Amino acid sequence: MTKNPFALQTAQLLRTTYFGGNWTAVNLRELLSDLSRNEAYFHVPQLNSIALLTFHIQYYHAPILGVLQGKPLDSSDKESFNMPELPDDAAWEAFKEQVWLEAETLAKAIETLSDKSLGDNFSDEKYGNYYRNLHGLIEHTHYHMGQIALIKKILRENIEIGRRHNGL
Repeated sequence: MTKNPFALQTAQLLRTTYFGGNWTAVNLRELLSDLSRNEAYFHVPQLNSIALLTFHIQYYHAPILGVLQGKPLDSSDKESFNMPELPDDAAWEAFKEQVWLEAETLAKAIETLSDKSLGDNFSDEKYGNYYRNLHGLIEHTHYHMGQIALIKKILRENIEIGRRHNGL
C-alpha cells in the first residue's frame, strides 16, 4: 500500500494535537502535564472535570483504531462519559500514559492508509468517510482542549484566591 501525503499529514496533525507543534500552540500532553489527580477531578459547577473530558477524548481511540484495522465500529457516545474512578495520582499518571500510547498507535495506523481509503465509508455510509472521521477526532480533541484550558485556568485562579484569602 502506498503511503499518501494526506494520510501522513493527518497522522501528523493528530500527533501535534496530543504532543505539540500544531497551529494553535496548545496540546493535550502539555495541558495535563502539571495536573494532579485531585486537580483533574476538580469540579466547576455546570462543567465536566478535566479527568472526565480527558477520558471522553480517549474513549474514541479504540473504536477508530478498530475500524482502521477492519473491525466494525463499536462505540457509544453515552459510554464516552462512563469514566472509571482513578483512585490516586499514580492511576492518573498511568491513565495519561495510556492516552499518549493510544494516540501514537492511532497515528501510526493512519499513516498506513491509502489515498483511496480516505474517501471510503468509515464503517458505514451514515458516518461519512475516513477523512471526515479522522479529522473529526482531531477537531473534537481541540474542542475539548479548549474546555480543559479554561477549567484549568479557573482551578488555578481559585487556588491562588484561596491562598491570598488564607494568607498563604
